[in-house]
Amino acid sequence: MADPPWDIHMELPYGTMSDDEMRQLGIPQLQDEGLIFLWVTGRAMELGREWRECLKLWGYERVDEIIWVKTNQLQRIIRTGRTGHWLNHGKEHCLVGMKGNPKNLNRGLDSDVIVAEVRATSHKPDEIYGMIERLSPGTRKIELFGRPHNIQPNWITLGNQVEGIKLIDEVLIENFRKRYPDGNCMVPSTEPAH
Repeated sequence: MADPPWDIHMELPYGTMSDDEMRQLGIPQLQDEGLIFLWVTGRAMELGREWRECLKLWGYERVDEIIWVKTNQLQRIIRTGRTGHWLNHGKEHCLVGMKGNPKNLNRGLDSDVIVAEVRATSHKPDEIYGMIERLSPGTRKIELFGRPHNIQPNWITLGNQVEGIKLIDEVLIENFRKRYPDGNCMVPSTEPAH
């Protein structure tokens, strides 16, 4: 899953990346086949260019879309916000892309709509993790551009706001300790990768 810091030409409380920077990410090397869940902005959905180019360059075909309908504490659709040039956006889009022919997918278990409360800026609904787990059980998962609140069991969370190494999965912890006995993964290991 990826929630990229798209440049939406608005002041945001975090750094953004240009379309060119997005296209140059090493996403294709992450998996030979599988799914990607890509959060995109309303503007990107309207134009279509950014996400289409990224998915294609990264080796994915768009196969579905999840809509997050944003609610307030009273479970009513939000009517105010900072997004949208003409109307306040009460929803966000998460595109589902597929690469290759992944096995053991549980299709049709969940709806393509999440109705959930809005929290901090760019904090996506927790329900997305359950949807992904049910769709692709027992597989390793990675979240790109994650934050501390995104850290989940059985997931690898990468992001410039995640400090240090926080591993929950026992197998990952064991493998990390073998590969980096001193805990410093920022220095290339002299040991061969397993």
